[in-house]
Amino acid sequence: MIKDNQKKLNGFHVVLDGLVILVSYVFAWLLLLLGNRLFSPYKQVLAPQYYFAALLVILPTYLLLYGIFHLYAPKRVQEKRYEFVNILKANFFGVLLFALLLLLIKKNPYFREFSTRMVFYFCAINIILEVAERNLIRYMLRSMRSRGYNQKHILLIGYSRAAEGFIDRVLVNPEWGYQVKGILDNTKEWGTGYKGVHVIGKVRDLDEILALNSLDEIAITLSINEYANLEKIVASCEKSGVHTKFIPDYNNMIPTRPYIEDLQGLPVVNIRRVPLTDPVNALAKRAVDILGAAFALALFSPIMLMTAALIKLTAPGPLIYSQERVGLHNRPFKMYKFRSMVVQAPSEEKAKWTTPHDSRVTPVGRFIRKTSIDEMPQFLNVLRGDMSLVGPRPERPLFVEKFKEEIPRYMIKHQVRPGITGWAQVNGYRGDTSITKRIEHDLYYIENWTLGFDFKILFLTMFKGFINKNAY
Repeated sequence: MIKDNQKKLNGFHVVLDGLVILVSYVFAWLLLLLGNRLFSPYKQVLAPQYYFAALLVILPTYLLLYGIFHLYAPKRVQEKRYEFVNILKANFFGVLLFALLLLLIKKNPYFREFSTRMVFYFCAINIILEVAERNLIRYMLRSMRSRGYNQKHILLIGYSRAAEGFIDRVLVNPEWGYQVKGILDNTKEWGTGYKGVHVIGKVRDLDEILALNSLDEIAITLSINEYANLEKIVASCEKSGVHTKFIPDYNNMIPTRPYIEDLQGLPVVNIRRVPLTDPVNALAKRAVDILGAAFALALFSPIMLMTAALIKLTAPGPLIYSQERVGLHNRPFKMYKFRSMVVQAPSEEKAKWTTPHDSRVTPVGRFIRKTSIDEMPQFLNVLRGDMSLVGPRPERPLFVEKFKEEIPRYMIKHQVRPGITGWAQVNGYRGDTSITKRIEHDLYYIENWTLGFDFKILFLTMFKGFINKNAY
């Protein structure tokens, strides 16, 4: 079964990590020798046996740290960025312990000449080799799973939206190696299916199926009106020893990473967690916005000046067009753009979306809309505090009133500052695209915000965000 394979893989992984640590240490020592010969040829160097004696402490300590920071957790659905962060944490603590050990033993004359530079050489090399090793293992495992090997057999209990969502994701990601054997459900007829996965019995058949000992995992995907049976099902799964996970049918009401409080042993799930409500996070994001907007204005000033000249020469009217949008805490603000249309009466401008081949768009306007140059004055909005570099795109008040009645959770986007670019935009949801999908991406961004996520979106914007195929 897969759990036996996982134990063997973890054992192999520990041995491989030990070899990587050893190789990193040897490379660090060789780099130290090379540096001394090039820059300090007459400096006395500590004998190799003293350097390698330290490995007796370093090797088990680092392997223990890797275990503490969950680096031996299954890689089936684990994101690479979290594994990378854990590698950094483990090595950071390792260096601290290494440095502390050196501080304690430097009183010993044999270790007085132990080079602290080697500590940092080792840390840098070890991080690089660990990341490379784990990415190689991840690639090999996913390749095997895509070809049908190393499969994890799963039974779903309950036919629901949660079950369909799980099956959708499993089919799209064959590298996870999940094989859904079937669904137990009390309300659906035997043989009822969803994308090749069928109902194979009632929930009362669970004990009989568990007795066959052919499953690696149980996923409880009951519909919300069947939660009365949840406690009994969990008890049966726990008694069998099969790993059990719960996929709630109310995932449209709670975030992907819910914030859970412990109220003296009573778990309390917060319906919405917005990291940017934390003052430290908000201050860090604002600092990046100010620095980033100032840099962007300096960098793009030649393009902006050229655009202003072209607009002035080709179409009468103002250079900058301001439009009321709804921002943080539902407060309206004036959002700036380079004017891309002929001057119109306010009543005409508010009446409709821009359409393909819209006669109101000027030739210069069509180009700057396609290339997003028209958005550049919004760096001024960022400096004013109306907007952020990254966030959900703001809408006009009349569309906000319309969408908040039609789209569940639409108004949550106003709990953060709107942005020039966002997670929805780099995933292709710009202009005349699904507003529902756009909101899904905006909510994911709001609930999972980090500064690293912002930098990722800014990086992707350089390749995906400037050219807007949906701009008219």
